[in-house]
Amino acid sequence: MSQEEPTIYELAGGAPIFQRLVDVFYAKVEADKSLRAMFPDDLEPGKRWQFLFLSQVFGGPATYSQERGHPRLRMRHGPFPIDEAASRAWLAYMLAAVDEVGIPEPARSAMRQYFERAAPHMINTYRPGMAGDEMG
Repeated sequence: MSQEEPTIYELAGGAPIFQRLVDVFYAKVEADKSLRAMFPDDLEPGKRWQFLFLSQVFGGPATYSQERGHPRLRMRHGPFPIDEAASRAWLAYMLAAVDEVGIPEPARSAMRQYFERAAPHMINTYRPGMAGDEMG
């Protein structure tokens, strides 16, 4: 039987790299007044959940699901008004964090592709004249 391919989690560097990714990303959010306003006052629980979620989604431990169940990302983000601008800002900060942390290829490209696909799906607030607004 052949050896399994390493996961993106393993290729990226495991828990220490994913923790640093979350820390770098949240530092960028904290510095952005409009995006920061969308987050709860206490960022620590969100940081923990994001660390556990990202670790799991990229092939690390399944702690997120064990503690919280299915991710249901759109539902969990439902209380927060996420428009196209917020989605773009979130994506820009996450991609910058991936680069700043120094995640090596091929993990870097796989992670960037995941974030680029996921960010638009979190949009739940539409404003007239936004891109893709057929009625606007």
